Amino acid sequence: MEPDYNPSRKTLIKNKWVAAAASIWIQCTAGSLYTFSIYSQVLKSTQSYDQSTLSTISWFKDVGANVGLLSGLLYSATASRCGPWVVLLAGALQCFAGYFLMWLSVTGALPRPAPAVMCLYMLVAAHAMTFFNTANVVTGVHNFPSYSGTIVGIMKGFLGLSGAILILVYQTIFKHDPSSYILLLALLPPINTVLFMGFVRIFRTSEEDEIKHLNAFSSFALVLAAYLATVIIIQNILKLTVSIRALTFSLLVMLLLSPVCIAIRAQRYKSYRMVKSLLEHNQMSDDNDPIDDDDTDTMQDQDEYHEILNGADQVRESNNNSTLHLRDDVNIIGAMRTISFWLLFFTTACSMGSGLALVNNMSQIGESLSYKSFEVNTLVSLWSIWNFLGRFGAGYISDYFLRAKRCPRPLFMIFTLATMSIGYAMIAFGFPGALYAGSVLVGVCYGSQWSLMPTIASELFGKEHLGTIFNTITSAGPIGSYILSIWVVGFLYDKEVIGDGNTCIGIQCFRFSFLIMAAVALSGSLVALVLFFWTRKFYKHVVLRRLFHSLRESKRIDYDD
Repeated sequence: MEPDYNPSRKTLIKNKWVAAAASIWIQCTAGSLYTFSIYSQVLKSTQSYDQSTLSTISWFKDVGANVGLLSGLLYSATASRCGPWVVLLAGALQCFAGYFLMWLSVTGALPRPAPAVMCLYMLVAAHAMTFFNTANVVTGVHNFPSYSGTIVGIMKGFLGLSGAILILVYQTIFKHDPSSYILLLALLPPINTVLFMGFVRIFRTSEEDEIKHLNAFSSFALVLAAYLATVIIIQNILKLTVSIRALTFSLLVMLLLSPVCIAIRAQRYKSYRMVKSLLEHNQMSDDNDPIDDDDTDTMQDQDEYHEILNGADQVRESNNNSTLHLRDDVNIIGAMRTISFWLLFFTTACSMGSGLALVNNMSQIGESLSYKSFEVNTLVSLWSIWNFLGRFGAGYISDYFLRAKRCPRPLFMIFTLATMSIGYAMIAFGFPGALYAGSVLVGVCYGSQWSLMPTIASELFGKEHLGTIFNTITSAGPIGSYILSIWVVGFLYDKEVIGDGNTCIGIQCFRFSFLIMAAVALSGSLVALVLFFWTRKFYKHVVLRRLFHSLRESKRIDYDD
């Protein structure tokens, strides 16, 4: 068989690699949540809001983007029968409705709405992100079960990068016109989703060398992140002309074409391997060789695997008498009856809640520490890059250590939350460069939780109801954010304000708040340690065996494609 073997056109567009590429493109415009600072000022000025009202609208943004129970339920009900496109279409409609109504209000085309109505617009617009995220992440886990951490890291990573991508589009087309940027958010993500949602499908096939092509997606993500980081830094230091901005945007578009090239190459490689193996099989069948020892060992391993899943459903998670039925069809009610669910919920509240509190107050923190405006803008823009590195790195590295070193994934939650605590402590003490160094540590570790938590949930509770389960756990984020942003950071900041103004200058403005947040992150690390010991036997006896069984199956070419 020649290396330039060409599969059929139908096979080229209907496979798991094209589905992954389509999901990546949708994720690249799904992160409008991270660009609120671009249009928050025009929202405040046109609607005559005070800072408290704007903070309330921002909190509804966090709620909408993190409470994804409806998207999970819709995915569970429709994905296997109709396909993930139903979930993606629902997200596109919400995104358009929320941002379009917001744009009409800002431009004066609609009468000025009450703050509660504007909160509803923001809630609907942000809620669309949970539908995009659920459809792409859960479909990726279904398509690549042997490398769930890697594919979740890739999907979550591109969602993190999407904020920087949208800002670059804004600065190229609508610079200094934030009201038009709201219209862009109402049109670009929905149109992009509708164009590619038909390619996002579930393919229950296993292939050899999947990690090779997933690594190609990962390499592309790293190149894109490096490019965006370079452009962001240059734009915040130098004043670029219109032609230079157009050039950087054109290069971005060219880079974003890479996933389809990777998908086509992966499918061509698979088709070539299929035909080559078939020819070799036909040639060897004439020899009538007996079954070798390796095949016997594989059959015995499969028997052990089925014995564990079918004959020993009750897996002890600790040394006490509690047992937990963890199969591949655990629903949200069954998951909420387990201790593992609530341990994950608490760690999510500590990590994502404190991370959101930092992001929402980044400008005020920089102002209190006497950072210049362009320095604060650089910090806010680069947050997307650190967020991406955490999301991508945690998924990839935890996958490697699970396969190569048999390290349970909750172990990485322990380390990242402890490092997050160090980052908050650095910001609290306010030494020169503390906000830079602290935001890098917190940004990377915050992003890592977005990869680790869904992957751990899929391993503990299965893939069947993953969308519902991990979106329910994610709702802990805005709960933690509300407590830390309103009752800790906001309350302590107001106490430090001197005189009749509403601005605080000095290290003392946020010192105690971030010491509390450091303690919260550290407590999350300790709870993750409990989760590690609680699930250690389950990882050893079920997750690892299921993983290695899946890897063995992937080496057998599936001829049913």
